[in-house]
Amino acid sequence: MRRLALFLISLCLALPVLAADAARPERKEVFGDVTVHYSAFTSSMLTPEVAAATGLVRSKNQGVLNIAVLKANKSTPALVSGTVKDLTGRSSPLSFKQITEQGAVYYIAQFKIDQPETVTFDLNIETGGISNSLSFNQDVFPGE
Repeated sequence: MRRLALFLISLCLALPVLAADAARPERKEVFGDVTVHYSAFTSSMLTPEVAAATGLVRSKNQGVLNIAVLKANKSTPALVSGTVKDLTGRSSPLSFKQITEQGAVYYIAQFKIDQPETVTFDLNIETGGISNSLSFNQDVFPGE
């Protein structure tokens, strides 16, 4: 399971470079003492072992949104909810699953990728009774 945590950390920090939007190249948002790191990628990039361990479906047409919430540079629990919207305005709710691994907490949700396009993620992250909104665009591509 330690490898799972390292893999998810790596995805959260490294994969965004592949498809980061120009407005937020660091793929993080800071709300006071809370920092939210985010990353979206095609689930076919996951190894079968990681997919099984996290309950994710590996598919070229399934994306994964990975959220990590830090408070004072330490992983912290949060309530994460949101939607993903395509260019036509069609919105789908995201169902987040909490992954806890050796003190690290992540929130992952899957979403459908029908074709190459830019999608908008609208998220609500609540920590310590304080709610913060985060919205960002990302180009997504079905995997191979």
